[in-house]
Amino acid sequence: MTETLTAPTVEYGADALIVCDNLVRIYQVENIEVQALQGLDLLVEAGEMVAIVGQSGSGKSTLLNVLSGLDVPTAGAARVAGWDLLRMSHADRLTYRRTVVGFVWQQTGRNLLPYLNARENVMLPMAFAGIGSTTRRKRANELLDAMNMGHMANRRPGQLSGGEQQRVAIAVALANRPQVLFADEPTGELDSATGDDVFEALRAANRDLGAAVVVVTHDSTVSGQVQRTVAIRDGRTSSEVVRRTRITAEGVTEVIAEEYAVLDRAGRMQLPKEYRKTLGLKDRVRLELEPDHIGVWADGTPHRPKPHPTAIPQPNPVEAANPPPIVRPPAPPTTDGSPAFPAPSDAPHLHFQAAPERPSPEQQASAGHPLAGMAHEAEAPEGANPYTPRVPPPTASRPKGTPDEGGEQ
Repeated sequence: MTETLTAPTVEYGADALIVCDNLVRIYQVENIEVQALQGLDLLVEAGEMVAIVGQSGSGKSTLLNVLSGLDVPTAGAARVAGWDLLRMSHADRLTYRRTVVGFVWQQTGRNLLPYLNARENVMLPMAFAGIGSTTRRKRANELLDAMNMGHMANRRPGQLSGGEQQRVAIAVALANRPQVLFADEPTGELDSATGDDVFEALRAANRDLGAAVVVVTHDSTVSGQVQRTVAIRDGRTSSEVVRRTRITAEGVTEVIAEEYAVLDRAGRMQLPKEYRKTLGLKDRVRLELEPDHIGVWADGTPHRPKPHPTAIPQPNPVEAANPPPIVRPPAPPTTDGSPAFPAPSDAPHLHFQAAPERPSPEQQASAGHPLAGMAHEAEAPEGANPYTPRVPPPTASRPKGTPDEGGEQ
């Protein structure tokens, strides 16, 4: 019997703290159904700080309400720290909101009870969780000190500014040591300076207390200071901006921000509006698979022929008929200003050089030339013609029939 072994299927987002898999949320408004979330995918790791941005009605606040346990999703999957948000009972949902997540609203009046001071507001969630009074008081003082609000622990919300109330609200949300802190427009009602203080408190919650922070915001200043910015459009995640820190060769630390399009599990991807407008992409597009990328063309764009990988490139006939002119550098001038040699023309030139003069025998002898002795040995006897060849010439041809001397005819 042959046993077939198959590799175990890894669940989507198995190691992530927050998992949204094809998440759907539909509202019923009278007789009209509104799809706030239309198959949204999202992963958030433990200890991460993420900003969620999008236009009004894109679904970002609905997503935050679902993840915080204030709303129930219609379909898909949503898990936070191992809790299945679609299958929780009412009691489980209450425990989840008290111990697993914390929430900060945009409206400062929704975060704090007006008749309790700052310390008492922070201690209240711990009292609901059954923590002793001594531990509650100590924990509240530590959180207020972390938010730079320890000196105002005895003041009520009406005696605090908007930014101070939000920092106390963050301390309240962190009272029971949640794994995730959700904030819905925490700086929406604050000026820029006060908003920076509130965001620094959120950063301290992430950095010092180890809580993952998910912020919904319209403020570009806030979204530009987190590790990852997720944009939502039409109920789906459309793009992400990931920021990384690197050190240059000069030793300077700089932040690199790269924008990515999000490809969901169904293979859907939203192209940015400016890209579609520039290239005229609408209705339907043509796709072509290349070795290292996917080509996207507007409908009606002519196909471009693909060169054969082994084809030899042929010269352009127009360029072959009209070759570019030959450009030569000018000749360097001499001391008197005239060129050292005439400027060359396009036609080829032949250069001739005279053979060196051969030295006489006397010059060779005086110079100790190895062939000088041979000249003296070859001298002719006195009175003889010096130009007479030493080898006798061959016998001249005679007419046919002339007898040789001493021979036969």
